[in-house]
Amino acid sequence: MSVSAGASRVFVSHLAGVAVFDPNADSVGRVRDLVVTLRLGGRPPRVLGFVVEVPGKRRVFLPMNRVTSVESGQVITTGVINMRRFEQRSTETLCLAELLDRRVTLRETGPYGEEGETVTVLDVAMVRTKAREWEIDKVFVEKGRGGRLRRKGETFVVEWSAVTGFALREEDQGAANLLATFDRLRPADLANVLHHLSPKRRGEVAAALDDERLADVMEELPEDDQVAILAGLHQERAADVLEAMDPDDAADLLSELPDEEAEQLLQLMEPDEAAPLRRLLTYAEHTAGGLMTTEPIVLPPDGTVAEALALIRNEDLKPAQASVVYVCRPPLETPTGKYLGLVHFQRLLREPPYTLVGSLVDRDLDPLSPATELPSVTSFLATYNMVAAPVVDTTGNLLGAVTVDDVLDHLLPEDWREAALHGGTDHSDHGEEVTSDGSHI
Repeated sequence: MSVSAGASRVFVSHLAGVAVFDPNADSVGRVRDLVVTLRLGGRPPRVLGFVVEVPGKRRVFLPMNRVTSVESGQVITTGVINMRRFEQRSTETLCLAELLDRRVTLRETGPYGEEGETVTVLDVAMVRTKAREWEIDKVFVEKGRGGRLRRKGETFVVEWSAVTGFALREEDQGAANLLATFDRLRPADLANVLHHLSPKRRGEVAAALDDERLADVMEELPEDDQVAILAGLHQERAADVLEAMDPDDAADLLSELPDEEAEQLLQLMEPDEAAPLRRLLTYAEHTAGGLMTTEPIVLPPDGTVAEALALIRNEDLKPAQASVVYVCRPPLETPTGKYLGLVHFQRLLREPPYTLVGSLVDRDLDPLSPATELPSVTSFLATYNMVAAPVVDTTGNLLGAVTVDDVLDHLLPEDWREAALHGGTDHSDHGEEVTSDGSHI
């Protein structure tokens, strides 16, 4: 096994999310964690291998004897991977999920502190030994950390043997450094991380995320995980997170709760945030009204192309939601004034910025009614090659818009998120080894 010059010791947080390649430089997957086994007597833990996420979001185990090079920017393998889904054993510990943020104590008095003083683990480092194995030999810790308003304490690196407390699973463990490690993950990928954590650790991470980030991640989780996380939050915080979610996703989540609990959360929300959810909850689940978002892009007919493009540039909008601008009479909040028609994003790109959107309206497409059943919604989008469609009531007011991503959510099996996070169906108990190009060995 080779290690690049200057990379004889690698801090584990630097490996999170890095690409894994085979000898031909073809991508295999990405590192999601490191598996170690703790040892008695303060001996450094032995590194067993990596948890690698391969295409399809399947998490598999890559043993260290199948790794030829480890750097902070990439991991190179022999090209042979066992595709059996990774399942953690009782004797195994996950570095990122279970060691970071742990509160441990110094074993003896030294230059950095007194014996018995508590410190927080920020990172751990692994090194290759003379026996050609890898082990965790260093711990990067912080002293004097308090609440969120406290200033950062002194940080330093100590030997693994200089601290004690790692054997206690999930005791006095926060989540700040785990979150920092995965800060650049997309919401769907962070949801994947949360799904594989223990319920206690998942709750700690959810509590540490800000409302907007947690809302984005919640939208990508299976319903059971959503309900469990929401139940672990204080009711006021749970209401804030629901406000930050897309209205249709928040309404779907509320529909999974007992009526009394859902009503309590709605009461805690701002009235103007709760009102769209109450409307959505009145529609049947598999209808256009139950599928729609109540926050489409709406402009009056005297709005300009420049204004429309400025609204579309909002990075918080989903691509399907940003594909269409709906033109209505005031008021512009749903339910709006009279719906006049829509303008496609591509049409906006072809017109001068000062052009009025009222002159570009496509009036040929009849809008959907809120009672339109899911099969008819699907047929509408497919027939007209649309990724979003308006939903209008009997008086001609725009209620919202159905987007293709929400339609897919309801067309797929109910447990599709669960299956996706687990990487699909499992192989046999003995696993299946394949090369990185998919051929069996």
